[in-house]
Amino acid sequence: MDLNWTQIILAVTAAVMTGFSKTGIPGVGIFSVALMAIVFPAKLSVGMILPMLITADIVAVSYYRRTVVWKHLIVLIPWVLGGILLGYFVMDRIGDSQLSVMLGTLILSLLLLHLLKDRLEQKMRYPITQTIYFQAAMGILAGFATMVGNVAGAIMTVYLLSKGLSKQAFIGTGAWFFLAVNLIKVPFNASLGLITADTFVFSAWMAVPVLIGTWIGIKVVPKIPQAHFQTIILVMTALGAIRLLFP
Repeated sequence: MDLNWTQIILAVTAAVMTGFSKTGIPGVGIFSVALMAIVFPAKLSVGMILPMLITADIVAVSYYRRTVVWKHLIVLIPWVLGGILLGYFVMDRIGDSQLSVMLGTLILSLLLLHLLKDRLEQKMRYPITQTIYFQAAMGILAGFATMVGNVAGAIMTVYLLSKGLSKQAFIGTGAWFFLAVNLIKVPFNASLGLITADTFVFSAWMAVPVLIGTWIGIKVVPKIPQAHFQTIILVMTALGAIRLLFP
């Protein structure tokens, strides 16, 4: 796999951001996906970044293992599996640019829903985010988004913020979710030809910058006030989604 220096720098940057997104600011993950899609074809980049994500997930789970809130994950399991299967079939039939625009639109729509949630619930006098319908929708969308573009972080941002978690519980719960779904995705990506011996070797070389990114995230998170944490991840997620609209 021949890469020029510009592509190598972009790939290393994406790897560092991948690690940082898992232990620091989740919204940054969309930028790492976008950078990888610049270096490689969008579909191929999905498979290439997956081992990098799993590496970072293992570190995040190890460090935040005591802050997971299991009840918020268990209710999602059947819906997420359905979303992964749906994404698997769509992935084989959709083009790179179509996929990017679709994901960007979906993420921005969910962010808008999150911002308007309280107002809608007051008018409807109905707790939307506490219903099984909301959980089902978030689970299916998260499974679908993680399968087709590794961008379920934005979906889970909306879901976990609706639960009012602390920043440590937010990261720990998300870490367990993504480790599980990313491991499930490996055989699907391999069967689509998105993970090969060559791509795996490349991902292995990116392990060091990924670990550097996780270390940076662990050091940065304690310095971020809880009140600012939610704002930062929402802004970063929105910027990443806008980037996806212009593949």
